[in-house]
Amino acid sequence: MAIGFLKRRAALMLAASAAALLTFNTAAYAEGFPERAITLVVPFAAGGSTDVVARVIAQKMGDALGQQIVVENVGGAGGNLGADRVARAEPDGYTILMGTVATHALNPLILKTKPYDPEKDFAPISLLVVVPNVLVVNPQLPVNNVAELIALLKKEPDKHAYASSGNGTPLHLSGELFKSMAGVEMQHVPYKGSGPALNDLLGNQISIMFDNLPSSSAHIKSGTLKALGVTTAERASSFPDVPTIAETVPGYETYTWNALFAPAGTPPEAIAKLNEAAKTALSDPDVAKRMADFSAKIVGSSPEELKTHVSEEIAKWGPVVKEANVQMD
Repeated sequence: MAIGFLKRRAALMLAASAAALLTFNTAAYAEGFPERAITLVVPFAAGGSTDVVARVIAQKMGDALGQQIVVENVGGAGGNLGADRVARAEPDGYTILMGTVATHALNPLILKTKPYDPEKDFAPISLLVVVPNVLVVNPQLPVNNVAELIALLKKEPDKHAYASSGNGTPLHLSGELFKSMAGVEMQHVPYKGSGPALNDLLGNQISIMFDNLPSSSAHIKSGTLKALGVTTAERASSFPDVPTIAETVPGYETYTWNALFAPAGTPPEAIAKLNEAAKTALSDPDVAKRMADFSAKIVGSSPEELKTHVSEEIAKWGPVVKEANVQMD
């Protein structure tokens, strides 16, 4: 019995030592993180709205953390390639994702084969901003408002196409929902991000596009693109003269958002530091001004609030995706 008691006592002491070591290592990790540069994966090409938000936030977050945050664009598959890369990355806090409604709500609903689970494979960090989308056209297209565009599309049903930042993105869904609700036909032309699509729109290789307002705002202000309507229920504060699409097509509404995610299993201490740095960046006056310039609404949520937001977005967009009949392999 004495031998058994000694064995149990040794086992308990070993377990206590392991727990103490784990606590020490966790504390040491929390104190030292980050010790090197962090990679922020943007799952779309450079030049689009998500890229714009990422680069503004990354610089200020890097200042707060004392380490550089390097933005890496990994475009393709409507954001899936970049998101999947982060989902499979080492969960150490040094590889994070600029996620969107596409990567964490629409793609999981639209795709038959799902490369990752948006809730199980990621650790939420913070919901950063909510961003309006906008319907823009090349000025050479002979329309000045949504009603005139609808009339043109009904008159020439097989002639026109619209661009988006990729299959399964909020911009793709914005176009499909518009077609369904307005009773018109347009061919969808997906690009690997808003940047390449905008280049072709500006060059009049394609005449219609659903884009995030941030990436189109400078072109709208300069007159190189014509904004017909924003996709949110209310007009954008930065473009109060641009009507909502819903003013012509009642009930129409789409939008996007940007949020930070890490791979599942990332230490809570790293998540907490990244969340704090994100909130610090969002409170910076220069960042606030940049976001306001293109009507991005700053949120700066907790990880728990972002987790709830993702669940609610999946539940909300399910019926919309079904109604628009969008499904991809």
